[in-house]
Amino acid sequence: MKTFAKEFAQFLKEYKVISLAIAFVMGTAATGLVNSLVNDIFMPMLGPVLSVSGSWRGAVLNIGAIHITYGSFIAQLINFIIIAIVIFVTVRIFFKDKETK
Repeated sequence: MKTFAKEFAQFLKEYKVISLAIAFVMGTAATGLVNSLVNDIFMPMLGPVLSVSGSWRGAVLNIGAIHITYGSFIAQLINFIIIAIVIFVTVRIFFKDKETK
């Protein structure tokens, strides 16, 4: 009969829990980098394009009584696009390596 420690070790190996934990930590760190890239580099350059005097977070589209603040939305959209591209490229490289083996 297997001991708990051996069963647990087998579980960790079988379901690749350690790899998943490492990927989660790396993803969290990458998200911080992407947020900084967008908020500190891209969005200040887009501020003039958005016709914003001051912070890009304050970009507002006024339609009568409706006020749509779109600056933060654009920043989040750029974040999403960058992260999606990184994931796409990573998965593509990963599966390309698997196909060659």
